[in-house]
Amino acid sequence: MNRREFTLAGALALPGLLALPARAQSGPGYATLKDRAPVDAPAGQIEVIEFFSYGCSHCKNFEPVFEAWKKAAPKDVTVRREHVGFQSSFEPLQRIYYALDALGLTEQPVHMKVFQALQTERKRLDKPDVLLPWIAEQGVDRAKFEAAYKSFGIANKLRRAVQLQEAYHVEGTPALGIAGRYYTDGSMAGGFERMIQIANNLIAQERKK
Repeated sequence: MNRREFTLAGALALPGLLALPARAQSGPGYATLKDRAPVDAPAGQIEVIEFFSYGCSHCKNFEPVFEAWKKAAPKDVTVRREHVGFQSSFEPLQRIYYALDALGLTEQPVHMKVFQALQTERKRLDKPDVLLPWIAEQGVDRAKFEAAYKSFGIANKLRRAVQLQEAYHVEGTPALGIAGRYYTDGSMAGGFERMIQIANNLIAQERKK
């Protein structure tokens, strides 16, 4: 998904596009940041962030690959997701992700069901009157989800996500930010498996420092 071309309506109607980042590559399939991005992982941990959007078809396809890698990641690697906010229209989808995260549900089937509902079933989950009944149908406590969705804490997470995507110069999704230093995405790497391979190589490189 290219940030310059994406709209939510387009995501609901058209296949996603691989990113075309306006960035010089500093290695085979990745870029080194000029200024280090913020890192939340504790000392001794190597942080990897997946930048994604529920409205991106490539993210939907990448998610099983990423999840399998995440589960097998070494103990010194901290892995997490951030939902991008390229435009104001992304906010409802961001709120879905961070509300699920606040309830500890991002590792549950409902996370993948959001992709399915948006992209295959064409449900307008960006609309609360559609989203909240759908959430309840998935077995999620509607009241708790709605409280999280509307909370001030979630608004802070949205701002933080945008700050991180700008720090990593994210141009498209899915993308990976590694150790606050490196960036890769599907277009730069040449495919999902290559993204994972690059991440593994950069993690090993960081581990030697």
